[in-house]
Amino acid sequence: MNRSAWAIALSLVVLAAMPETSTAQRMDKAIGSFALFDILEYSGSADGRPVRWDSDAWIGNQYTKLWIKSEGDITTAGEGGEVEVQALYSRIVTAYFDAQVGGRLDLEFEDGEVSTRAHLAVAMEGLAPYWFEIEPSLFVSQDGDISATFTASYEMLFTQRLILQPRLEASAAVQKVEEWGVGSGLNTVGLGARFRCELKREFAPYLGVSWTRFTGEAADMARAAGRESSEVTIVLGIRLWK
Repeated sequence: MNRSAWAIALSLVVLAAMPETSTAQRMDKAIGSFALFDILEYSGSADGRPVRWDSDAWIGNQYTKLWIKSEGDITTAGEGGEVEVQALYSRIVTAYFDAQVGGRLDLEFEDGEVSTRAHLAVAMEGLAPYWFEIEPSLFVSQDGDISATFTASYEMLFTQRLILQPRLEASAAVQKVEEWGVGSGLNTVGLGARFRCELKREFAPYLGVSWTRFTGEAADMARAAGRESSEVTIVLGIRLWK
């Protein structure tokens, strides 16, 4: 047998010994990306912060992802508001849930001044039974203050393009942090319902109602700052994803 024949035979043996990679396995490891503005809306809020958003974006594969999350509210004039940004490493832990760990940065704008606060963030995100999307999160600030948030939403389909999304949000803290308007115990509870029309899957204007209530020490601090402790607003917005 000449050298070429030996080389071909050796190549066939090596190929036969290599583990087979299926198309599904290659797709699982493929890098993808996604970005969503679940909330991007305007409301006639009495506290002067009518523009609100809640957005997520990730890049990665089916098993691991890098998430960038942002939410906040600002005045239309851009003179005041609150912004929260998170950067999280995510790994799938069950068929329906991801575990996430990373950092969170809070920024508060008021009278031309900016205050910042950093946190360690640990979270879970996924689908609970009956297709509720839930996101419990735990935070430890740079000063050791512990807080938590919980978000849950559900999509009710009237047709393939007309969808009602109820949404629950709550926040709590262990320690009182007065300079950030945070009290010990339950701080806020929010309920909303947004009815959207998906003109395209990626573009859906919506109309809804939002109710927010401060509780306990957080309510006292809100009133001291001239804000209402409870408020109902009509919201108009757009849901976008890519």
